[in-house]
Amino acid sequence: MTEPAKFTTTIQPWGNSLGLRITRPLGDMARLKKGSKVTIEVVEGGLLVKSHTPAKKRLQLPYTEAELVSGLTPSRAHADELPIPLSGELGP
Repeated sequence: MTEPAKFTTTIQPWGNSLGLRITRPLGDMARLKKGSKVTIEVVEGGLLVKSHTPAKKRLQLPYTEAELVSGLTPSRAHADELPIPLSGELGP
């Protein structure tokens, strides 16, 4: 969300429930669209509505970074084969 925004609306009946209408610009700012899941929490002073985005599963790689670079030396990394830049390639 870019900057905080507030608006005033009226709770209205929706069947046997209560409904809260969110304006399109406010929904866009909150990245909400038709069918978006939200979490509604009762807090002091009212309700807090948050977009409900489930945590993404982190990809489990077979090796850690430490395991991949253990024992790595300049020779094993072929650092001796790196080209030396020409004077014109380094910029002004």
